[in-house]
Amino acid sequence: MKRGNKRLLVVGDRVLVRPEKGETMTKVGLYLPASVQEKEDVRGGSIVAIGPGQPLPPPHEQQEPWQQDYRAPRFLPMQVQLGDYALFFRKAAIEITFEDEQFLVVPYGAILVLVRPDGKDGAVPDQLPSDL
Repeated sequence: MKRGNKRLLVVGDRVLVRPEKGETMTKVGLYLPASVQEKEDVRGGSIVAIGPGQPLPPPHEQQEPWQQDYRAPRFLPMQVQLGDYALFFRKAAIEITFEDEQFLVVPYGAILVLVRPDGKDGAVPDQLPSDL
């Protein structure tokens, strides 16, 4: 993710999430304090950047060490895509601030479910849309 002259790279099997604003009011009109919102075990947000995935060791039987691309990094891909809405364990997320905006770094294993719009293809774009 690029902002100004800085670029934020997500490493490994982690995703960068823009958290949704928590509900501060119940359906009947009562305001919830921050301590009540922090007790929830699950949190949600939109995925804005993803890492390459879990690193895999170099293949042993398929290529010889002297061949080209023997040491090229390989990664186990993740199911997440940019723009997905993810529900994840609150306690596994780490809060960071990048260019005065709050984000959460969430390990792939902490994601419970993904919500994806219909018709979205499997390709991951190189750049984020400016409206995200």
